[in-house]
Amino acid sequence: MNERNTELKKKMKKVLDKNRYQHTLGVAYTAASLAMRYGINIDDAFAAGLLHDCAKCIPTDEKYSLCEKYGIRLSDFEKKNSALIHAKLGAYLAEIKYGITDNDIIAAIRTHTTGEPDMSLMQKIIFTADYIEPGRDQAANLPEIRQMAFTDLDRAVAKILSDTLNYLGKRKDQPIDPATRETYEFYKDKLN
Repeated sequence: MNERNTELKKKMKKVLDKNRYQHTLGVAYTAASLAMRYGINIDDAFAAGLLHDCAKCIPTDEKYSLCEKYGIRLSDFEKKNSALIHAKLGAYLAEIKYGITDNDIIAAIRTHTTGEPDMSLMQKIIFTADYIEPGRDQAANLPEIRQMAFTDLDRAVAKILSDTLNYLGKRKDQPIDPATRETYEFYKDKLN
């Protein structure tokens, strides 16, 4: 692990609760494994994994205040669904608070909850690692998706989006972010 990631790991341990920190480590190591598989920078993938939820444990009111303070534009959907704003706020904090200058890492953090059409390899890796890390055990089709992630990443992304939309579609209390649907529309042909 490089020096930057050693420092980031220490900083995340201070700002995340115990369960979120364990999840974060799972995402970082899973992202590094996927980076090895797909031939991108392992340290950058690990850093993106460490920072993907860096804003998650900030109290909700403070998240909104920070977004307003820093001029982070939230969609109407995000304004009504506070669980999603940690991604955009986290991307901003990764840059200004944690010193990340790589735009691909920042984009991966920003899009790790909903994805976006035509994601970079780093974005797809963080999106997928967040879903399949070893601590996750509730999602449908996890064994299949975990295997798929190492053989056909685009297909894994499409399957994650499909399963997410199916899950949210069955829950009346969980509205669906249009960005998730738009991302699914882009990747759905990979499932055929």
